[in-house]
Amino acid sequence: MFLSVSSTLGHGSAAVLSKFRSLDLFTKICLTWLAIVVLAAILGPVLPLDNPREADIEAMGTGLFSSGHIFGTDTNGYDVLSNIVNGSRLSLLIAVVSVGIGGVVGAAIGIISAFVRGKFDYVVNLFFNIMLSIPNLVLGLALVAVLATSADPTQPVSSNRRVFVVIISLTIVIIPILGRIARGATLTWINREFITAARSMGMKNRDIVLKHVVPNVLPSIYAIGFLAIGVVIVAEGALSLLGVGITDGVSWGAAISRVSGDFTYAPHSNR
Repeated sequence: MFLSVSSTLGHGSAAVLSKFRSLDLFTKICLTWLAIVVLAAILGPVLPLDNPREADIEAMGTGLFSSGHIFGTDTNGYDVLSNIVNGSRLSLLIAVVSVGIGGVVGAAIGIISAFVRGKFDYVVNLFFNIMLSIPNLVLGLALVAVLATSADPTQPVSSNRRVFVVIISLTIVIIPILGRIARGATLTWINREFITAARSMGMKNRDIVLKHVVPNVLPSIYAIGFLAIGVVIVAEGALSLLGVGITDGVSWGAAISRVSGDFTYAPHSNR
């Protein structure tokens, strides 16, 4: 059994490697970079790096390739490389969870809306249009500013609550984007011959959606979803830079926010 599993894994790895070799150079570079970022997020805690939360008071604002700090330190003494590697974990977590939940909810609403049509589709389409008319960053900023505010001004909001609020806010931003894509893709498929044939054979609407519509709509969701992950990472950084995101944690946005005013004399610390 062990030999069988090993053989299967070997064939799978060979197939993946063969597929990777057949890609163009630009795609290889992109996939390699993504693999490096994901591995950094996963292996960050076990890599021999400084603690991203501990400042080196004796080496504040050092440049690249300085002693003990390959990428230098920011003006507060925090190791830049350690913050990049360890910050990728939280930034990717926020992006993947936000896009994942937003994609599932938005796709479900968009597919059902396009399949049912009528007043429900009109209301959903109106809701999507209203949400999409508001700039994503402005909407996220408003949601975080309202939801991540403490009733007592003297008590700071905890990091866990800020992370939760940022995820919820960015999820709300993503829902109409991916929902609109799912709705448009569904409208292009529901009038195809195989859908008509399935209906004429008495197949239930639920089965038609799950077996015929969803598999054909998913590629569009995947394509936009991967782009949305990058957009969400940028949005998280922008929210932190504006002072309403994760300003006291270990994330790319928090690292940028911490040294946002030092770009003129310590540009390396702003990544």
